[in-house]
Amino acid sequence: MSIKSTLERFDSFRGAELVSVHIPSPKDIELNFHVQDKARDYDWIKISFLFKEVKDARLIDESRLKFLSLEDGISLIETQGLYGLAIGQYKNINNIKDSLLFIVAKLMLIEENSI
Repeated sequence: MSIKSTLERFDSFRGAELVSVHIPSPKDIELNFHVQDKARDYDWIKISFLFKEVKDARLIDESRLKFLSLEDGISLIETQGLYGLAIGQYKNINNIKDSLLFIVAKLMLIEENSI
């Protein structure tokens, strides 16, 4: 699934819920979202992003996730061999560092599951 098609299919994650942040190893971070899927008649599904070889990140405590607004959605960026995700709308890797929550990594894997 490409970044562009992911953002289109899930309306840039506007109104989604970031339900968990998991750090399986010192250089890996997993974010799990519940989001409405246009391809499934707007049913809610779980999308997981696994970032490997994290270069930079700002995370918030998992207990505060329910207070995080995704009204503006997320940004997904691929440039110069790096992948970035940030809460809010940003145009490049450098600007996402202004976000409340961001990750920059060498590899990004996306997985979808039923809730």
